[in-house]
Amino acid sequence: MMSKTALLALALPFSITAAFARVQVIPKAEQDIKLFKQNQSQYVLKNAKGTILQKSATSFLNVRPENWFNLSPAEGAEGVGTEETYRQFGVAQSEDIIVAVIDSGVDVNHEDLQGKIWINKGEIANDGIDNDGNGYVDDVFGWNFIGGSNGMAKMVEDSSLANGIRLVKGDPAAQTDADSLEVTRELVRMKKLKARTEELGETLTPAQQAHLDKIQAIVTENLEAAKGVVATYTTRLNSYKEAEAVLRSVGVTTMTLEAVRAVESDDEAVKKAKTTMITLLANGQNEDRLNRVLEYYGDQVRYYYNENFNPRSIVGDNYSDMNERIYGNNDVIGPDSSHGTHVSGSIAAVRDNGIGIKGVATNVKIMAVRVVPNGDERDKDVANGIRYAVDNGARVINMSFGKMYSPFKKVVDEAVRYAESKGVLLVHAAGNDNKNNDVTPSFPQRSYSKEGRDFNNWLEIGASSFEKGLTLPADFSNYGKKTVDLFAPGVDILSTTPDNTYDTYSGTSMASPTAAGVATLLLSYDPSMDADAVKALMIDTSRRYPKLKVNLPGTETPVLFSTLSTYGSVLDVLSATKSLK
Repeated sequence: MMSKTALLALALPFSITAAFARVQVIPKAEQDIKLFKQNQSQYVLKNAKGTILQKSATSFLNVRPENWFNLSPAEGAEGVGTEETYRQFGVAQSEDIIVAVIDSGVDVNHEDLQGKIWINKGEIANDGIDNDGNGYVDDVFGWNFIGGSNGMAKMVEDSSLANGIRLVKGDPAAQTDADSLEVTRELVRMKKLKARTEELGETLTPAQQAHLDKIQAIVTENLEAAKGVVATYTTRLNSYKEAEAVLRSVGVTTMTLEAVRAVESDDEAVKKAKTTMITLLANGQNEDRLNRVLEYYGDQVRYYYNENFNPRSIVGDNYSDMNERIYGNNDVIGPDSSHGTHVSGSIAAVRDNGIGIKGVATNVKIMAVRVVPNGDERDKDVANGIRYAVDNGARVINMSFGKMYSPFKKVVDEAVRYAESKGVLLVHAAGNDNKNNDVTPSFPQRSYSKEGRDFNNWLEIGASSFEKGLTLPADFSNYGKKTVDLFAPGVDILSTTPDNTYDTYSGTSMASPTAAGVATLLLSYDPSMDADAVKALMIDTSRRYPKLKVNLPGTETPVLFSTLSTYGSVLDVLSATKSLK
């Protein structure tokens, strides 16, 4: 995910009933365009995957404890009950559970993750040798599958860090930052297939042609919409700057509504500048927001829907070889680790250091595996990330990412099946498009096409909010009676972000690591459990609400909460731990 500012964008209007954090799903440009045309005044900022990064001033966060996802209903929040679990049962006396965070990267130097980062004891840092023989050179903290071999990071001793080692990032030019969306790559593939077919004097089958027409329409519509936003907001930014220059000339130092409204002048240029600035600011369009919108939708034009953009040469692998395993580098932070660092904090942030936040798990080590750019992850990298995590000792793998198409689903399925054979639990975010995954799938998914069954080691997680009631399921969350297992806290989650900072995100990307943290905490109490057992325990002890009426995500239509997921429930680690004891 992502160059930090490139991930941010003007998105859906925020309201108390529609508060969602979209850290991880494909944005809907056509909705944004509609809102822009309607001149809506309240917006949230989201990243390339749909995670909500900032909300408008109407955020309900000020009445929610920052640690709410760790609280229980008895404490006034629909959290998972972490705090009460530790009060009743204490910290388990067990070895640390390794959790792989397959994501955009992890700031392994973060102050609140010290002592919670996996360090490969079999590797000698910086010697350029694969000491442990796993195929990856100097993989001290994990591996980056979307970087080139010329972008290796260095490790330096640092006594100020509990980990004792600081990662110094490699050459930024050798790390993939942005990539296209899979639908664009699929369009390129289908156009090449059409050209090759026609060279042979044949034509595409009706099904192939229909598929090509469908994805062509998607790419064209979204590209034109993005171009429209860029044009509109370029004009608005120019107007802002022109008005700002005039207002500064008459003594306005800060562009706020109060300061601009206080300007009095008979000069026509000043009056025009005042009117322009008030109009912009009243609609929430200050310079920072205008620049963020331009950067985000500029990225859609430059990268997401650009058929000519292909950064894979940075990696240097043979991309057509889906069996290739050894490529990439050891820079697990990458260009922007905001998303992966936030995910890691929810799982593992130090609970007793008096700073930052409290992660769900205590006996835990985070293994950083980077596969997600600003754009869509590639199936080959996802599969290799899963295999790397399994082979290097991960018991739980968190996957807070998703996309509309998966042209090489088979290679991902085989990797998941491999994890299943090793008893490793995979926890995946359901997505942030408020859609029914039973009808419109999001990838990767828990079904194994080859055998026509669901993986036993897969948990699909929707996002829930602070209060029991109509808004319990997050307004943005995907759902599905057959495809989403249950819900976990994913709205207004405060966690770690790069360079020793903290921020509040929302999304199923936040719900998934909450669930992964629960699994890790349970495994620390009973390390003998395999993926099947811990999954069953989490499901069996989750809080059921069979008669609760809630809003269907994205609407105000009342439905039974039990219809939105297979088990109609919210995770509850306190109940699960009680059943273990």
